[in-house]
Amino acid sequence: MALTLVAPATQAQLQGRRRAWWRRNLSIVLGGGLIAVMVGIALLAPWLGTVDPAALSPIRRLRPPSDQYWFGTDALGRDVYSRVIYGARASLFVGFAVAAAAVLSGLFFGLVSGFSRWIDAILMRIMDGLMSIPSVLLAIALMALTKASLENVILAIAIAEVPRVTRLVRGVVLGLREQPFVEAAIAAGTSTPRILIRHILPNTIAPVVVQATYICASAIITEAILSFIGAGLPPSIPTWGNIIAEGRAIFQVRPQLILIPAAFLSLTVLAINLLGDGLRDALDPRLARQM
Repeated sequence: MALTLVAPATQAQLQGRRRAWWRRNLSIVLGGGLIAVMVGIALLAPWLGTVDPAALSPIRRLRPPSDQYWFGTDALGRDVYSRVIYGARASLFVGFAVAAAAVLSGLFFGLVSGFSRWIDAILMRIMDGLMSIPSVLLAIALMALTKASLENVILAIAIAEVPRVTRLVRGVVLGLREQPFVEAAIAAGTSTPRILIRHILPNTIAPVVVQATYICASAIITEAILSFIGAGLPPSIPTWGNIIAEGRAIFQVRPQLILIPAAFLSLTVLAINLLGDGLRDALDPRLARQM
């Protein structure tokens, strides 16, 4: 048998491949970089913050930005810079926690519903009922029945997002359960849980990961809406929604009380959406072949 020798790639070819990779994954790089910066700000908040974000001081209320107070102070004399930095912690934690809870629950319900026809008939009607209510209104209704706390906010937003993941996973399972490799596993006597975990679950990871990024961005916005209208986290916990809500009454006097936290919120949501778009393009084999 004749052997074919392949010449090693030249330095120019390697540089061309690197440039092509950066062009293909620019959304992932930009989105991931911005998210890393925001996560770093949240983790380093005790060291980046100048003073206690909950410390009240009527003497220094409504001060403009200065060397001592970078973003000024609010109507209660609290340092806006420290509150915005600490607000990243609550907003990002809510986003990541809701995404994790919705994905895990949606994976379970979607796998079971897509593989079992009689469970599908019951479970999908429940999911259709939840999806008929806008997610923000459903979260507000659930928060009205409970007290304001971080756990209840995460639960209320996650319940509104579970049906979307469930229907996504169910659609993938419906297309896979008729495939020859699944029928072969059934004919070989493989148990249903083993078929779901070993043969079907790995094929749902790519679309679910992309969906998780959009759920995270949506959860951060929903949490800000709930805090803005007073139905989310208590005012003692600094969040971007709380800061915007407290600054709306004095917007004409101190517009930075709304513009600065809104800018952080917008950049975070933009970064997560960029990451989701990049992952969708990278994980979709049809788009990868075209590129």
